[in-house]
Amino acid sequence: MGKIDVEKQDSVKMYKIRKTLDELTDKSGHGTELITVYIPKGKQLHEIINTLREEQGTADNIKSDLTRGHVVDSLGKVIQRLKLYKKTPERGLVIFCGALPPEGGGPMGSEVIKIYELDPPKDLKQYLYRCDDHFHVDILKDMLKDDNLIGFIAIDAKDCGWGLLHGDKIEVLAQTGSGVAGKHRQGGQSAKRFQKLREMELTYYYNRIAETSREYFIDIYPVKGLIVSGPGPTKEEFINGNYLEYRLQNMIISTIDSSYAGAEGIREAFAKSGDILSNFRMVEEKKLVEDLFRHINSHSGLGSYGLQEIIEYLQNNVVDTLIITDDTNLHRVEGKCKRCQHIQAEIIERQEVIPKKTQYTNNPCPSCKAMEVEVSERDIVDYLALIAAKTGTKIEVISGSAEYGNMLASLGKVGAILRYNPGHSK
Repeated sequence: MGKIDVEKQDSVKMYKIRKTLDELTDKSGHGTELITVYIPKGKQLHEIINTLREEQGTADNIKSDLTRGHVVDSLGKVIQRLKLYKKTPERGLVIFCGALPPEGGGPMGSEVIKIYELDPPKDLKQYLYRCDDHFHVDILKDMLKDDNLIGFIAIDAKDCGWGLLHGDKIEVLAQTGSGVAGKHRQGGQSAKRFQKLREMELTYYYNRIAETSREYFIDIYPVKGLIVSGPGPTKEEFINGNYLEYRLQNMIISTIDSSYAGAEGIREAFAKSGDILSNFRMVEEKKLVEDLFRHINSHSGLGSYGLQEIIEYLQNNVVDTLIITDDTNLHRVEGKCKRCQHIQAEIIERQEVIPKKTQYTNNPCPSCKAMEVEVSERDIVDYLALIAAKTGTKIEVISGSAEYGNMLASLGKVGAILRYNPGHSK
């Protein structure tokens, strides 16, 4: 028994991959003109480039002039991008490229060739080339699924519950009563017979729990580890009696003394399993948010929330760890004058981005009145990560749909643990 080995993922990188895949899922071409290339680890890039050149030759047979041009141009752009690599990245490489409508839409023929490169979060083992009316993103989406599943059994002589920890969610799968009578207090032969019946009922109960555990944690959700909890000696009797299927028996990483069994026991066991699952993402998120609230509630001056205040602290190198949910849906739009370098910027909701960019583009610079304003935008996480990288600040993106993401939502979905109290001298 001990800690379970769970690979730590870069939460910002995972956020960017998910956002990109969500964006690409909604893209569609006018014909079969969107290019998808999955390059597995170890694959020679010159082989891929040669294959794509052959596809360019094949594309000459496409009847539609517009589609043919888009396919040839997209393949050319992918080839040029691959030439920038000396070798295939460590885990492989995924490239999406195609002719897409300009931002805000436009008529056929106004499309712009766009290219997206993604480093897979796990080792990519298969090669894929597709030219289709959509991008093929399912392989990458499957990679994002958390395969580090931990099973929970919370058991006593009256009740049992099953739970599953996957990524950033703890889920109660089911609970059941034992049907076992309470201990008989009277003496004599009747007490012995009653005790014998009770032992038989317990054995039947344990076997039933073991069978359901096998169905959940072997057949349906193949877990990587198992935690058994509960009050009193029942959990030890269950484990030591070897009722569990041998694979599950060997997966037990800890037993936890708890006050409850059943569904409530699952939640209690998770709350007590922080040291055991210290590398597990939901436990990390729990600790991050709890530390933030502890600093805020203790008035130590080391906890901050409110986006503008945090940006100021970030720029002044005050932030140690920035925490933000993955559902903020905010973007920073910037208009920079090419003549006088004046910058105007706002952080706004996603649906307001195009009108704001249009406003900056169609109006003169407020400083020099020149009509030369260059507009750009960044997702808020990208923007904060850019500042954080300059100051050595850690940034953690947590699930907005999980319990601790909901807690952070009460602070505006972003918070920061500071290096020192900015109200005091360092």
